[in-house]
Amino acid sequence: MADWGPAFMAVMLFILLSPGLLIQIPGRSRYIEFSNFHTSGVSILVHSILYFAFMCIFLLAIGVHVYIG
Repeated sequence: MADWGPAFMAVMLFILLSPGLLIQIPGRSRYIEFSNFHTSGVSILVHSILYFAFMCIFLLAIGVHVYIG
């Protein structure tokens, strides 16, 4: 059986943490903006750091495993 946990978490976090799609930190006029479909270099950096932190938490600390088949 293959462990699909890391792949599933990576895809879900990539979709949820895409800058400007659901949330953008920092925004253009406010600190947090929702669904504005814009991005900036600082926003990409912040979302990359959040992505790395959440991946470490979910995969190393919690140990998410999904077995299919």
